[in-house]
Amino acid sequence: MGDGPPWSQGGADVRFEWGPDGGAQIARGAAVVVVVDVLSFTTTVGVALAGGAEVLPSRWHDGAAARLAAERGARLAVGRLEARALASDDVPPASLSPADMVRAAGAGALRGDRIVLPSPNGSTIVAALSGGDARVVAASLRTRAAVSRWLVRSAPSGPVAVVAAGERWPDGPLRPAVEDLWGAGSVVEALVAEQRRAGRRELRLSPEAGAAVAAFAAVRSDLAANLAGCASGLELAAAGFADDVVVAAGLDADDVVPLLVGDALRAAT
Repeated sequence: MGDGPPWSQGGADVRFEWGPDGGAQIARGAAVVVVVDVLSFTTTVGVALAGGAEVLPSRWHDGAAARLAAERGARLAVGRLEARALASDDVPPASLSPADMVRAAGAGALRGDRIVLPSPNGSTIVAALSGGDARVVAASLRTRAAVSRWLVRSAPSGPVAVVAAGERWPDGPLRPAVEDLWGAGSVVEALVAEQRRAGRRELRLSPEAGAAVAAFAAVRSDLAANLAGCASGLELAAAGFADDVVVAAGLDADDVVPLLVGDALRAAT
């Protein structure tokens, strides 16, 4: 048993929890906090950084994002529906849509760009963790292999806390979202495998982290279909954003590690 309350999972090398409150608990004493928001903040971040941009996380709809963009001379991302209304034959506006970000990256429009990307879940959690003692990384199904390599080879030694962002019910409370459980489990699975390849000692997973690995293993063989069929995937498809789900399912597609440096997520070197 480690120090602190039992829900801090202090005796484990790898911890797992949900949302901002759970993340704050398991971040205590951790060397690195990995935030996972598959549909779609951390997926969009990975695509943006792979395309040469940097991303400034921010809280959602409280004026902070607009102020941050003005202060940093950055482009403020818009919501998916607003981006669709603004779209033309040119490069799509920056938004939380991973598919739009893929198109922008393919057009070379992200190189050297700075984007403020607010979201109610992943971005809010990353922003809240800035300034803490732990390093902060944004991970997704697309970046989990790169993130795991960095954690083993470059990250400071100490516990790793993996936080599933989840979604929100219409009246505000956290809705645990299974795609973030799978994404978190995929990161932990890759981390364990990378640790073994490096000849390091076996990692001690909390039962919560082990359960996330088991959840990912259960869907890995048909990941795209499960992601499309989960509640969040169906919600995006119904709104006309099925392409975002397809992009998010691209396991290990982006060889980039989104590391929080100051107030910006940048590609770790």
